[in-house]
Amino acid sequence: MTIRNSIALVTGANRGIGAALVDALLAAGAAKVYAAARQPVAHADPRVVPLALDVADPAAIAAAAARAGDVTLLINNAGVLEGGDIFTAGADAVERQLVVNGLAPLRLALAFAPALRRSRGAIATILSVVALAPMPGLASYSASKALAASLTGSLRASLAVDGVSVHAVFPGPVDTDMAAGIDMPKTSPADVAAAVLAGIEAGDAEIFPDAFARQIAAGWYQDPRAVAAQFAA
Repeated sequence: MTIRNSIALVTGANRGIGAALVDALLAAGAAKVYAAARQPVAHADPRVVPLALDVADPAAIAAAAARAGDVTLLINNAGVLEGGDIFTAGADAVERQLVVNGLAPLRLALAFAPALRRSRGAIATILSVVALAPMPGLASYSASKALAASLTGSLRASLAVDGVSVHAVFPGPVDTDMAAGIDMPKTSPADVAAAVLAGIEAGDAEIFPDAFARQIAAGWYQDPRAVAAQFAA
């Protein structure tokens, strides 16, 4: 799809990658951007419509879909991250992150599917390279992103007949508040946002928006077990 004149909705739009996506959409000529967050913030550009949305609340998702029925591009960006290995984090951490990182993008896609079918629009979901192979220190987060990646593939297959493109985005570490505790080189949110929009316009089913992500992708396509071993180490 073409970003120019699109009507986009970005979740988690108040900071990090979400805020960068809003700015990138505006720079690319989007006609309107719904900036969704639990605590939405005002934006200087009149094309931005702040939208209160808790993605963990199915009723709030339904209300957002009713209000923003003109959306042509849905970008699922909202997420949570809890660290620790599977024994430290425990099942409750998995459940919390599955709701936000795994189920919420699906619920949003289902709620906005009628609008996206009408416009032959697009969905992009911000995942992570740990969706490809688990990082034991981010065990519950990895599991939630793996679920989201699988559901994204299912949505792509089901919506293809309607002309809706579905994009899975697999970033590496990004310089955001969420990744503040990760001691690795990080890509700027602005660079990730630019790569996401470029991938959507190019029709890329899978988008690897930074150098680390592209390196991991190359290794994963060649030998998934080697990437799993790399992350485990």
